[in-house]
Amino acid sequence: LLQDYTHEFHKTKANFLAIRERENLLGSVRKDIESYKSGSGVNNRRTELFLKEHEHLRNTNNLISSFSFSSIAMATKENMTSQRGMLKSIQSKMNTLANRFPAVNSLIQRINLRKRRDSLILGGIIGICTILLLLYAFH
Repeated sequence: LLQDYTHEFHKTKANFLAIRERENLLGSVRKDIESYKSGSGVNNRRTELFLKEHEHLRNTNNLISSFSFSSIAMATKENMTSQRGMLKSIQSKMNTLANRFPAVNSLIQRINLRKRRDSLILGGIIGICTILLLLYAFH
């Protein structure tokens, strides 16, 4: 009877140790999985953002390759050339008018002074904005 109980005890003890060891092993695996999930949450987010950015870049590249830049550049050049010709003709007509009427000449000079002043102000504002953007980008 004692041998049976001893044998039963050792068998139960072995089962208990096996279950305990299994639980420790599974518990450590679960713990590792949870720590990986919580620790890589930042990495996961970063990876997701990189994948989104890569997708945007690929879409942009596909969009750019679908356009033929030479035709766009030629059309822009022709448009700019025609605008330049129109502006030259307008300027020559204004000079002719200014030579005929001195009051118009002084008006044109005032307009040119204001245009220069406005372009200086605009250039200053663009320069300041560029400097601020560069400071923001590097800090």
